Amino acid sequence: MSSIALGDATAVRYTVTNMSTQTLITLPNTNLRQASKKVGYIDEKIHELIERMEAITLEWEASRDHEVGVALAAIQIDVPLRAIVVRNDFDNKEDKTFRAFINPVITKYEGEIVEDFEGCLSVKDLYGKVPRYNKVRVKALDLTGKEVRFSAEGFLARVFQHEIDHTNGTLFVDHIHDSPAAFYKLNEEGNLQQLDYEKDIQNSKTLWNK
Repeated sequence: MSSIALGDATAVRYTVTNMSTQTLITLPNTNLRQASKKVGYIDEKIHELIERMEAITLEWEASRDHEVGVALAAIQIDVPLRAIVVRNDFDNKEDKTFRAFINPVITKYEGEIVEDFEGCLSVKDLYGKVPRYNKVRVKALDLTGKEVRFSAEGFLARVFQHEIDHTNGTLFVDHIHDSPAAFYKLNEEGNLQQLDYEKDIQNSKTLWNK
């Protein structure tokens, strides 16, 4: 496939190689804290990157009894590019299709700020009750280079805020760093249990790279 130039002189073309070797990275890997680069060209390597991201999300899901992989950012497989994939149907685990968004940005935050639970493939076995806007407007490119603009509400708005945060080097735990009652773990039965903030969270070298 031919490359599509996006007409942005500040964009960086990042060389994506050996996609089959890319694997999920998790905290305390400090690469998760770096901002990703803008995609300058959508070529076969970007398509290959997206396919790998989808495969890794589903591989992770297959190893979990009670969780669904709903989205992933490229930095989560150690590729610092502004690309995310979002599952088409969060409520149907049998639907394993995704949609890709290149250089996604939130253009407007709307609605109310609502607290709800979030997990992350790059933050092992931890959930948090995170405040997010319940409606956002998003601008991105699809895999043909066409600009798309849309509004996302509810859980989908939360997903886009979470994943676009990743492209800026922010994880969901950063929003609740000083919220002792916000941290939970998933037990073997698939139920959330609140964690002891002082014991398990406050001085965690895994979470805060201390």
